[in-house]
Amino acid sequence: MTTGTPRYPSRQHDLPPPETEVVHSLRVACDGNGAGGHPRVWLAIDPQQGWVDCGYCDKRFVLEGDGH
Repeated sequence: MTTGTPRYPSRQHDLPPPETEVVHSLRVACDGNGAGGHPRVWLAIDPQQGWVDCGYCDKRFVLEGDGH
C-alpha cells in the first residue's frame, strides 16, 4: 500500500467556473448559448432559494435583489 500523491490527481480546478446570470423573473430559459449549446429548457427559481442551475451546462441563474 502506498501513500502520498494520488495516482490520478483531480482536474477539477482546470475547469472554468460555470457562467452566472442575474435575472428578474422566477422562470428562465437556457439553451447553452452558442453553437455547442443544448436543447432549450425552462427552469423555475424557488423564491426562497433565489437561484437555479441548468442541468445541462451548469449555468446559474440568480434572482436579482434576492440577497443570496
